[in-house]
Amino acid sequence: MKDTDAPGRSCPLHYRYSPTVFNRAPELGAEAIYVIGGLYGNVPALERVLAMQAAEPIAAKLVFNGDFNWFNVDPRSFAHINETVLQNCALRGNVETELATDDDTYGCGCAYPDWVGDDVVDKSNRIMRALRNTAREFSTLRRRLAALPMHRVAKVGDTRIAIVHGDAESLAGWSFAHEVLSAKTDDARLKEYFEAADVPLFASTHTCLPVVKWVALPDGAGAIVNNGAAGMPNIRGTTFGLITRVATEPAAHPSLFGIRVRDLYVDLMKVEYDQPHWLQQFQRNWSPDSAARTSYFDRIVNGPDFSGPIEI
Repeated sequence: MKDTDAPGRSCPLHYRYSPTVFNRAPELGAEAIYVIGGLYGNVPALERVLAMQAAEPIAAKLVFNGDFNWFNVDPRSFAHINETVLQNCALRGNVETELATDDDTYGCGCAYPDWVGDDVVDKSNRIMRALRNTAREFSTLRRRLAALPMHRVAKVGDTRIAIVHGDAESLAGWSFAHEVLSAKTDDARLKEYFEAADVPLFASTHTCLPVVKWVALPDGAGAIVNNGAAGMPNIRGTTFGLITRVATEPAAHPSLFGIRVRDLYVDLMKVEYDQPHWLQQFQRNWSPDSAARTSYFDRIVNGPDFSGPIEI
């Protein structure tokens, strides 16, 4: 039995909210939105996303939906990532939430489920402590991270969508994880989320693997789209990240997977960042025996042990 109260496993009460919170007027509107989850401090990936936005044929707004920090333990990268992200629409993930406090009760705030090994949890908590030491040099940025919301509602064209870090009930929830959605046989709870939020689309991240889940609703199909990670590979044998593009027109950049949700084009777009540059930065920041190197290096070089399916 896992210790669900251990740092990194428990889900704080202040992470929670009701799915009814999404049944509100949108905070932003656009013809195209990039939902950028799990940048994980990858500066070359951030630069690539900005270049993709600049090359869009229609105006696209960026929404960073949490965990844009993680490997950016050097002060220069920490400042650059956060100052750039905070010029755009953003919400906080568990990483940003825990960075903004010196309380180590919840570790990384990941709320890892039982299938994640204790060693992974311990290494994530150690990464969090190292990153927090860097963040202490940036008190103003920490206050701005603490002030970010846990979720957003956007209007793309004429359609409202919900943007979360975790799921419809928690900033660090795992009910939108590939592992959960692929094993689920009863969509009743998911339908309740959509009905309470009154949206046809949830865009999320947090759980590190991409997934698209269709949910039958009274007025047509709804979808959960989890981009996995913008700043790390998501498929074995690849070196690109993924972001979710939601727009009124088809994608102009390479898409790994695309669907139509009502009148919207929804794509998992490739973030083909400068891998050699990123590896150089990562290895400069994290020694061979560090928690980040031992936990993430294989994924960064070879991708995760995952080859799909993405659509469920």
